[in-house]
Amino acid sequence: MLATFAIEIVFAAYILWRYTFTPITRLIVSLLGLLAVFQGTEFLLCGGLALEGGVWSRIGYGAITLLPPLGIHLAYLLADKKPGAVVAFAYASCAVFLAYFVFATQAISGHTCYANYVTFDTADGSTIPYTLYYYGWLFVGTLLTFKWAKTLDVHRRSALYALMAGYLSLLVPTTTITLLWNETTAAIPSIMCGFAIILAGLLALKVAPESIRSRHHGRSDWFKIPL
Repeated sequence: MLATFAIEIVFAAYILWRYTFTPITRLIVSLLGLLAVFQGTEFLLCGGLALEGGVWSRIGYGAITLLPPLGIHLAYLLADKKPGAVVAFAYASCAVFLAYFVFATQAISGHTCYANYVTFDTADGSTIPYTLYYYGWLFVGTLLTFKWAKTLDVHRRSALYALMAGYLSLLVPTTTITLLWNETTAAIPSIMCGFAIILAGLLALKVAPESIRSRHHGRSDWFKIPL
């Protein structure tokens, strides 16, 4: 958890240092920062540092709840499309769950630390709606990136395909693990964010170079990874 936190923070700092500051830059750095926050809160939950566990759980859930609309927003900008009703609805649905997990006292009642993941005890009534929210927007993001990529120039197409690969890196392994081992269902956020290191790498090493100009050398073609 601590190593993943450090890698994601380094990626975010690298992008801020290397690339011009644009809306795409802001979204990529926000995604990386929020992923790092969740990893950091997991480490603090299991390390028992400073704040009580319930506070860290709320901070962590708040961070990951923001990820789906930011990803949808990023897809729109990479496709050079004006964010509209879909992006607005993504942020609106996010606001509902964010308010619930941050402010409702019964939202998260506890957690359990295991060797490779953390399970969270959330209110039964929120489990299905939150799962639909999260998986639903991940599927929408995957479909949109696949639909739009083929119509764009080579750089934007490559960036969108990289984002789609990042979405799939969250969906496929997490779904496979939870189907094979039902007891891991309560650990979906932790497991998914563990695999999100793949998404973080794609954002930093593929999406950013293909879609943002370098501060020093124009478009950083030398650092692209074939995809």
